[in-house]
Amino acid sequence: MTLYQEIRNYLTCCEPGMFDLLKRMVETQSHSYHKSGNDQMMALIASEFENSSLTCTEIAQETFGNHLVVRSPATGSFANQILLVGHTDTVFPEYSPFNQYREDNQKCYGPGVIDMKGGLTAGIYALKALDFLGLLRKIPVTFVFNSDEEIGSRTSAPIIRREARKSLFAFVLECGGLQGEIVTGRKGNMSARMETFGRAGHAATAGQNKVSAILELAHKIIQFESLNDPSRKITVNAGKISGGIGPNTVADHAEAGIDIRYEDFSDRQHLEKKIDEIAKTIYVPGVGTQVDIISGRPPMPQSAKNRQLFDTVKTVATQLNMDIKEEFRFGVSDANLIADENTPVIDGLGPIGADDHSENEYMIKKSLLERTILLACAIPACRQKFAD
Repeated sequence: MTLYQEIRNYLTCCEPGMFDLLKRMVETQSHSYHKSGNDQMMALIASEFENSSLTCTEIAQETFGNHLVVRSPATGSFANQILLVGHTDTVFPEYSPFNQYREDNQKCYGPGVIDMKGGLTAGIYALKALDFLGLLRKIPVTFVFNSDEEIGSRTSAPIIRREARKSLFAFVLECGGLQGEIVTGRKGNMSARMETFGRAGHAATAGQNKVSAILELAHKIIQFESLNDPSRKITVNAGKISGGIGPNTVADHAEAGIDIRYEDFSDRQHLEKKIDEIAKTIYVPGVGTQVDIISGRPPMPQSAKNRQLFDTVKTVATQLNMDIKEEFRFGVSDANLIADENTPVIDGLGPIGADDHSENEYMIKKSLLERTILLACAIPACRQKFAD
């Protein structure tokens, strides 16, 4: 019996347990700002490794959820580890009505089921399979579970970068595309907060010279939107605004949240210059403006090493009678941070699904076992290829 057959047989027997774990994780509310929920997630994950050879180290955080680093026994003896990364947090608030796991014959649904608790399940069981077969005594694997990816990996980024620098290559377990896509490149992003500061007053007596923070914000949002440039693959979106206390008052404060995406490293300098110009331009006399970049990730180029890693995984997939494709994805993930450390990385190795960040989020059920088998087989195959 070949190694791939042994892995498939082991994981096929584990499939009911995989769905049981997925259900328990989905029904553990773990919004990015819900610390106790993410801490519960880390405890649940750690319990899955209690009877294994892997060790778990929890990294406590004051404000956000704790992080968890899981290591195979070989990490202490062999250089050039393999890095797996997945996040426990979701975009759904603690008291969201979208809080249950359900399934039908083909799909399962729930908050985070594909983004990315399905990927976490695949990663956990891939390591269980390799541990059962005794391979983790010779394959150094580190799995970072972080709790803040959806808000820019604010506290986990240094951990991920540090582990990336020690790694031969990395797999990030975000969801796969509906046509079997695996990600070899991503855009970079910046998340900006723009605040305007005016002077409060009564709308009845304000007149056209009112010092309105909202009016200034409106002018500046139009200028931000003008930075959209399809020819350079730059996208800018003002996605959230707030300000004022009522229609009969002049707002003394207003705020906007802005998302900026770009593909080339050089575009960040261009965008930062334009943002500075917008902040300094005054449309409503007397109103001040402050723009802060609150988070961001560098681009993940489709490098030759990333594509070599993808090609090796594709060879494994072919041997398993699975079909995968290469994709450049516009969204960002922790793979961007890993790529910035010049570590080969591919993403989208989790199960297949769609409609994440919405109450229609779903996972194609059969893909959970398939992607777990692919991941478990790809780890030793890619280590052998890249260690040569």
